[in-house]
Amino acid sequence: MTQVVILAAGMGSRLGRSLPKPLTELSDGRTIMGQQFDNIRHTFGSAAGVTVVVGYKLEHIIEAFPQASFVYNEQYDQTNTSKSLLRALQASAPGGVLWMNGDVVFDPAILDRASKLVARDQTFVTVNTSKVSDEEVKYTTTAEGYIKELSKTVKGGLGEAVGINYISSRDKATLVRQLARVGDQDYFERGIELAIEQDNLLVEPVDISDLYAVEVDFAEDLERANLFV
Repeated sequence: MTQVVILAAGMGSRLGRSLPKPLTELSDGRTIMGQQFDNIRHTFGSAAGVTVVVGYKLEHIIEAFPQASFVYNEQYDQTNTSKSLLRALQASAPGGVLWMNGDVVFDPAILDRASKLVARDQTFVTVNTSKVSDEEVKYTTTAEGYIKELSKTVKGGLGEAVGINYISSRDKATLVRQLARVGDQDYFERGIELAIEQDNLLVEPVDISDLYAVEVDFAEDLERANLFV
């Protein structure tokens, strides 16, 4: 069974909605998280186990997706995605974990492509090389083609991280240790970056530039996402 985690504890205040951001409705009538559940089922079938990390107005998410399991980040208003992912990995069963930010609207074909690496239990980060903006998490690679740097402050980034990633069964304990060490306000990418630096974690970039993936932070992101669905 594939273990999937959706990070949905944050307040998503930049979009200016009263509900948690993953419950934002798309033009096809689904919510952002509804689209994610459909995509997960499309690739991994109904046997995939989905755990949602909740915090802000959690009852709305629990009500909308009763089929999921839930992990509570009680410090959702004081911590960032590093601590939400930490809680989810600590609560996970043995084996690798695929995870995604709860505000990404994306092409179902991304998970089809990613599933090949999930099948061989290879840690990866999905990336888009077609744009590199200051606001986003950027990356560079080693001579062997693995991820080297992964943060918003990367200089000369090759592209952006999309927010859909996988940690293998053998690498999970390493990432858990690093996520526990990083600051409360750090993104989970900081934990990955430290594991690369200090533990020689091998993270493969999976290029999905030919497919769509939109992280919805602002109203214009939502407009762009609606062009695809």
